[in-house]
This record gives sequence, C-alpha cells and structure tokens, in this order.
Amino acid sequence: MKAYRVKGPRLGTKLMLLGLTMLVVPWFSYRQIVVMERLLIQAESQNQIRHATTVSSLFNGRDELFRDLPVNVEDFENLFAYPLEQPVRLDGDLTDWGDTAESRLLSFGTPGADGSFELILGERAGQLYGFVRVKDPQTIYRDRSKLRLDLADHLRLKFIGADAEDELIALTITESGPFTAYQMDAEWRFAANGDPDTRVQGVAQTSDDGIVFEFRLPIEVVGSRRYFGITYVDIDDIETRAIANFTQTLPTDGSEGFNLVVFRSPEALSIIEGLRYSGTAITVLDNQRRVRARTGNMDLSEPIPSDGDLGGVVDRAFASIRPVVHRVITGETLPDSEAPEDAERIVGEVIASTLEGEPIALRRRTAGHEVIVAGNPIVSKDRILGAVIVEQNTDEILSFQQQALRQVVLLSVVSLFAIFVALLAFAGRLAWRIRKLRREASAAIDQYGRLRASTLYRENNAGDEIGDLSRAVSGMLSKLAQHNQFLETMPRTLRHEINNPLNTLSTSLQNLELEIPEIKDSKYLDSAKRGVMRIGAIVQNLADAASLEESLESEEKERIDLNQLLGNYVNNCSLTHSNCKFVYKGPSSPVMANVADYRIEQMLDKIIDNAIDFHRSNSPIRVQLDTVRDYLQITVANRGPTLPEDSTATLFDSMVSHRGPQNRLHFGLGLYVVRIIAEYHGGFVRAMNLTDGSGVAVLIQLPRVRGDSSSDKETANSRSSGEALRAVR
Repeated sequence: MKAYRVKGPRLGTKLMLLGLTMLVVPWFSYRQIVVMERLLIQAESQNQIRHATTVSSLFNGRDELFRDLPVNVEDFENLFAYPLEQPVRLDGDLTDWGDTAESRLLSFGTPGADGSFELILGERAGQLYGFVRVKDPQTIYRDRSKLRLDLADHLRLKFIGADAEDELIALTITESGPFTAYQMDAEWRFAANGDPDTRVQGVAQTSDDGIVFEFRLPIEVVGSRRYFGITYVDIDDIETRAIANFTQTLPTDGSEGFNLVVFRSPEALSIIEGLRYSGTAITVLDNQRRVRARTGNMDLSEPIPSDGDLGGVVDRAFASIRPVVHRVITGETLPDSEAPEDAERIVGEVIASTLEGEPIALRRRTAGHEVIVAGNPIVSKDRILGAVIVEQNTDEILSFQQQALRQVVLLSVVSLFAIFVALLAFAGRLAWRIRKLRREASAAIDQYGRLRASTLYRENNAGDEIGDLSRAVSGMLSKLAQHNQFLETMPRTLRHEINNPLNTLSTSLQNLELEIPEIKDSKYLDSAKRGVMRIGAIVQNLADAASLEESLESEEKERIDLNQLLGNYVNNCSLTHSNCKFVYKGPSSPVMANVADYRIEQMLDKIIDNAIDFHRSNSPIRVQLDTVRDYLQITVANRGPTLPEDSTATLFDSMVSHRGPQNRLHFGLGLYVVRIIAEYHGGFVRAMNLTDGSGVAVLIQLPRVRGDSSSDKETANSRSSGEALRAVR
C-alpha cells in the first residue's frame, strides 16, 4: 500500500501561533487605557463644572458689573480693548503690549493681500490704544503741497463722539515717524479745519512690507457705548493717486453701524484673575454673549516633534496606526481633530446651554489638543446676568495616555519578541530532538523491514514525553528483535524436525516397493515420492534463505574476471537447458570485480530460473554485462509477460510471489536470495519492463574494481541502464 504523507502545520508553527495569544495582553491594556482616559475626562469635566460654579457664585447678584453696555447690539463684530498691564510706548513695536498680544491680533481683508491689516486694541489709564499692521509693499506718502488728504495712503477712524455726532479722523503720513491726525469732512477729502487733531497721537513706521500704525486717544472721546470703525485706504499709483481698495472693520452687509469697542471690566477681571491655574482660561460673558472679562491661556501651540527620540519615533508610528488599532479593539472610530467651525459650534452649544440656566461640559478637539469647555450661569434673583466659561486643556491627560500607550507598545513589542524568540528556540530544540529520534528509529529498520538495532539510545534518558516515546519505541524494537530471532531460527528447527519424519516416510515407501513389487508402477506411489521430495526441497530452501546472511559473512571475496565468469555460466546454461536459447554479450576486455564467484552463480541461477519460467517460446534469454564509470551492470532479459505496476516495490522481499495461485510451491524466496547476494557485494538489484513492453529485465549493479585492464575508451563507450534495456531487445 502506498504511504501518503499527512501534511499539516509544523510544531514550530503551532507554537508560534500559540504565542500569538499573547496579543491579548496589549489588547486588554489598550482597552483599560481607553476606559481610564474616559474616567479621567469625566472626572475633569465634573471638576470644571464645579470650578465654573465657584467662579459664577462670585458674580451672582452683581448687576452693576453688567450695566455699562447697550442691552441689544446687532450686526456688529466686537473689537476687544484688552487691559494693558504696563505702559505702552508709541514706537510701532508690539513687544510692550504683552506676551499674548501677537496671538490676539485680528485680521481684516484677504490675508497677505495688498491693503489687508491686523489690529489689536488696548486700554490703560483712560486711554484707548491701537496697533495696526498693514500689508502694503508700495507706500504712497502725502504731498504737502496739496490740500486733499485722500490722495495718499492713510488710516481712517470713525466713531460716535461724546456729543452723539459722527467723528471722522484720518491719520496721514508724510514720512516714516509720527503721523498727523485731522478731522475730516463727510467726503473724506479735506480737513474739516486746518489744524491737526491733537487728541490722536502716535507713529506710522514704514518698511518694505507695509506700514505699522500705533496710536492712542482718550476713552472719553469714544465712550464705552460708542461705535468704532477703522478703514485703511490704499493708493498704489503715484501719478494718478487713485484709491486702489479699502480694507475696513465696518460691517459690509449694508448696515450703517460700526464695530463696537468693548471695554472689559477691570473689576470682573480682578475677580477671576486669581482663580485660574495652568492650562485654564476663564471667560465671563453677559447675557448678550459679550465678553466682560477673560484670563488665562491654554497654550494650544503645536507640539515640537522629537525626531531622534525613540519615544517620539514610537509615538509617530503608533499615531499612524492607532485609528485602525482603536477601531479593531474598541469597535469605535477614533475621534479626530475637529474643524475650527466645529470647535466654535461646541463652544456655542456650551454658551447657549449655560445662558438657558443649564450647567454643561463638552469636549472639543483642535490641532492635536483636547479642551474641556464647562459653563455655569450667573444669576441675579430670577434672571440670568451672564455665564462663566472655563476651558481646560487636557494635555496632561493626553500626555499620560501617550506615555501609557508608549509603555504598552514598547513592553508589548519587547515581550512578544522575547516570547517569540523563546518559543522559536524551544520549538527548534524540540523539533531537533524529534528529528534525531525519528532518524534513529528509521535507521533501526532497513527498507526491507529487517531490524538493524534492538534499542534506541537517543533521548532514552530524557525525563519528558520524548524520553517516554524513545523508551517505548526501544521496548517495541526489543520485542520485535526477539520475535524476528525466533522466526529466523524456526526454519532450521523445522528442517531438523521435519526431515526425521520425511526420512522415515521415504524409507517406508522404499521398503513398501521392495515388499510388494506389484505396486512399483503405481501412480500413487510415484505421487507420494514426488510429494516427499517437494516437502524436503521446500524445507531446504527455507533453511537456506534463513541462514544465507550468516553464511555470506564467512564467504571470502576474490578479484576475478566477471566477463569470463558470465561467459562460461551462459555456455553451461545452454547445455543444461537445451530447450532454451541463451545469448551473452559483454565487453571485449576483462572486467574485474571483487566477488564470491559461487554466490554470483547462485544469484544468476535464481534469475535464470525465473526467466525460463516466464520467457516466450522460441525467444532467447539475453545476458549482458556493461561497465558504467564506477560500477558494472549485469542485465538478464527475456520476452514474455510484463510486471504489474505495483509489484516492483515488493518483488525482492522475502516470502513474496507474483506467480499467481497456480504456482503454490513458489514462496518468493528466489529473488529474495538475489537481493541478499547483491547487497552483500555492495550493489543492488531491480526489475523493470523492457522499453517496448515486450518482456522483463533484471538489472544487478555491482561495484567495479578500479585499476583494471579495461581501457578509458571502453568506459566512455559504456551504456546506462536505459541503453542496456534497448540493447537487449
């Protein structure tokens, strides 16, 4: 029966797959970190609401802090006048405005376009300060010889004065340095009077990029409830001096109002100033959503990446795959940074809910940061005065999460790598031990099923399951060796035991023939004699086959001419078997081999007997000798029935016969003897069908003795087994 190899995963593969179960550790750790983050955020949100409640309690019932602005102002953008903590020098430098002044600049016009500008307003000691940075690479100065003031670059201020009349003031420049302010007519062409307006003071510093205006005017000129607007007039052609464009803070939807200058309450600011802490911003709004006081800075700047740091590399690598990991582990989509409008919408939801009397806390995400926005209403009796909004940057929580994720990733990678290496080493060691044991077990039995060893030495002293397997196989081999020894000695025992009754039976038949002469010609007597002879021959063959290997060990080999031996043997076969034709073909020179000539003839006897039994009548039996490099080949071929396809593997085994049920006296020992003799001489034997399918050839290959008298030409002209099969046809 053909043995089929069962294919499946190797032991090492199974162990490696088993090691993948360790991935449950980072999976569980990640889920724990996500849950911990949510708990921390929730706790921080509740803390923010309590903080907002504490701050709002300081404003409850303080109606006077919210009375200095109009009740309802529509269609205006608030221009905030920030309280200035230190004196401001009018020199066109923003440094003395404070560290956060640069981030508070408001942009007007298309960013980077000609005529666009940035603006910030401040308030200190009863003065309104303004800083305007204009983008204008080509500055057109005022021509002193002309009365019209709109023929050069200038800045316009428009507000409602203390007398409820419109105030129109133009800041003109004739050179880099202090500017001159004039009250203007309604057409913004000429000065209303010839004298400069000394209420507005400041400088206009020009550069290649544009102009910086820094000015101040008394707050009492504007008042806390007045409308205020700024317009920059850009002139680009010095010849025509035509106005190229306007950039203004005034409404562009057709309304006639200006921007409202909101002065934050110093008293409200002083109340909340001492309540802030790092990463927190507190804002006080009135019920019209106008900012009355604000303090704190959340520092939402982009983090500086660390290119050379291993942790930074891990953070960036994990950040790229985290959305997929988060989706796989939690089944949820990882929240991403929100668009600015979404962040503003969330803040608007907090303000709206708070002004309706419902404290709330929401999260907004922007630029890699997460901010908790919490609000609590400010109440007075039965109405809501405003709201306190507390914004907390959760960078500490995110930093904790990133650090935890980094540790999980590093520990997971290192531990999994160590586990995989350990499993790989263990699997390799285990597989190596099993392979060694398998090779020794396979070598204990040869390809013909004969035992070569009765015990296994490898892993025999091991205390694990492989050692148990080795000892179990050793016990099995020992029992098989005992059984085989019994089977090997049984034919000789049977020959001794059977020969005694056979001799008695043979003598009795002879005596019976002498005592009763009339039965001499009886067919039954002849049949009994032939039966006795056949039984004796069978017993003898069995004994010879069993003792063949032992007898071969005592044989002595000698160097003989195999070509001459085969030639003489074939000639004798022609005389012995006169009814068969034999043809021998060999080299023209001697072919030397180190063999036992008697055993070679015994081997050929078995092959020739089979060839005679199966050859086709009137067809010759061909014997051929070839030399092929380091070995020589004897081929015996006859025409007749071919071998079955599945018989070649067992044809030379002991007690195997393919003659069919009609040849019961053949026990398959002849070809077995052939194989034993061939292997004793260091060669092998095989049988195959002729290439044309007309018969069978038996090929015996034996080692060739080097240094013989055969020439290199003969070696070069020697034929392979395939050529030999074609030659004997």
